[in-house]
Amino acid sequence: MPALMINKVRTDEKVLAVTFDDGPNAVYTPQVLEILQKANAKATFYMIGEQMERCPELVKRAAELGHEIGNHTYTHPRMTELSQEECLAEIERTESLIERLTGEKPASFRPPFLDYDHVTTAALQEKGYSHFIGAVNLEARDWEQPGTNHILEETRSVLSNGAILLFHDGYGDRSQALEAISRLIPQLIAEGWNLVTISELLKLA
Repeated sequence: MPALMINKVRTDEKVLAVTFDDGPNAVYTPQVLEILQKANAKATFYMIGEQMERCPELVKRAAELGHEIGNHTYTHPRMTELSQEECLAEIERTESLIERLTGEKPASFRPPFLDYDHVTTAALQEKGYSHFIGAVNLEARDWEQPGTNHILEETRSVLSNGAILLFHDGYGDRSQALEAISRLIPQLIAEGWNLVTISELLKLA
């Protein structure tokens, strides 16, 4: 059975999973952690192996604060351009890094660019991951720096129970994404949303 891309889960609970890609980053990740801590909210960070080796203490810090660390490959390649062996190497190298730094194997995987095919799927299933993790707010395009208001409006337009939201805390200028979440996350908490990790969200499915 092919792996599925999960963008949300069906649930009656008012929950969201906020996720961050491409970190850790020495400038932006600490600010994201501070925003989450003030709101008493949890998130999932899909980290790149190369970046983790540059900022290992941030990986440990995020895990210690109760956030989940997900696998986002080692070098951030387009997985569809790789052989199955290369896909496995990307997944395994980052998996072992996460386990070494946090004491736990990652429970979920998000392919860079949300790019996958049957080869990627076979590699994923060989490693025991059952799904690719997507998101509902791709039109926010925070990676393109389209403006903070655009990021907020497009994200708010797709909020629903069980939705997965995607932002970026690494690779480039992430100031707009940071400004967006600094406004959005306290608002979500005030509106009664429970912000959970991907593993917690998937248990509701």
